[in-house]
Amino acid sequence: MVRRRIGDLRALLATPEGRKMLRYSMTSVVSVIVSVFFLVIFDGVLRWGPVVSSTLATAIATVPSYELNRKWAWGKNGRGHIWREVVPFWALAFAGWAFSTYSVKLTESSLVGSGLALVIRTGIIAVVYVTAFGVLWVVKFVVFNKVLFAERHGDLHGAVPSGSGVPGGSGVPG
Repeated sequence: MVRRRIGDLRALLATPEGRKMLRYSMTSVVSVIVSVFFLVIFDGVLRWGPVVSSTLATAIATVPSYELNRKWAWGKNGRGHIWREVVPFWALAFAGWAFSTYSVKLTESSLVGSGLALVIRTGIIAVVYVTAFGVLWVVKFVVFNKVLFAERHGDLHGAVPSGSGVPGGSGVPG
């Protein structure tokens, strides 16, 4: 049974769709590491509070997430389309942020007066933050695959200019 499952996984990873799923997953790992790192710094070290901390962590992690997803997972090159790719990508990122921030805020409220050490409280908040984003992970793959980064031909109207500094333009490291 396990060998069959491993064989099925290998067969999936040998397909273009399977490689895309693997790269999306690896991009998500990078994004989680970046966002949790900054969440812990902002909330646990600088003590800026969970809402400000998760907002900034999400904004920072969204830039490499967009670039890695677009260029590496979906193999897109050239200019990113501002209305078809950049704006919806950021909207999805901040929908995840809204859900995670709400979850983090509820968690923080429930921990008030718990007597837990700061490191434990920060760890619990980080786990809730990642879990909330994880809930939307599969939905985002489908949206990225079928809508945002779906193959389109022709229309460059609304493309982000090269060197613009906007995610999707070549001026952002990727």
